[in-house]
Amino acid sequence: MNEFSVLAAGSGEDVNPLLPETYDIVWSVVCVAIIAVLFYKYVIPRLMKVLDERTDKIEGGIKRAEVAQEEAQLTLQQYQQQLADARLEAARIREEARTQGQQILAQMRAEAQAESDRIVAAGQHQLEAQRQHILTELRTELGQTAVDLAEKIIGQSVSDEAKQAASIERFLTELDDESKAGIGVGR
Repeated sequence: MNEFSVLAAGSGEDVNPLLPETYDIVWSVVCVAIIAVLFYKYVIPRLMKVLDERTDKIEGGIKRAEVAQEEAQLTLQQYQQQLADARLEAARIREEARTQGQQILAQMRAEAQAESDRIVAAGQHQLEAQRQHILTELRTELGQTAVDLAEKIIGQSVSDEAKQAASIERFLTELDDESKAGIGVGR
């Protein structure tokens, strides 16, 4: 048989092989108590400290992330506001440029019209001056031709200048009257 059965048979008691001896239980309890005291005194505080640090880091990270997210949201809103302001400013500048362009165009048209009117007026004035000049020359030539004809018809010289001027003036007046009468009838 085995040794354990020999010992149990020798002492005469009924020994349960599954139950340890009392001194083993006491020393085991003392060892567990010492380990538990050391564990609670040194290991658990360090473990709690590490866990607390991790918790603080995680919560701090979450808070920092929330703060960063709020700052990013605020920055986004500011950017969107600036973008909207820039768009409004660009639209205002475009409208102002369009208005200025229209004003410049209107001003240039007015200046061109004024210049055109000035040129037309100057041309008309010049034409009128040339017309008067041509009429004066024609009257003089026509008067001289009339005097020459009158001398040839009469056969004598019309040398008196006063008579000559009066004759010429009378002849031209009659021609003007006839031409005006002819124009009035033709209309």
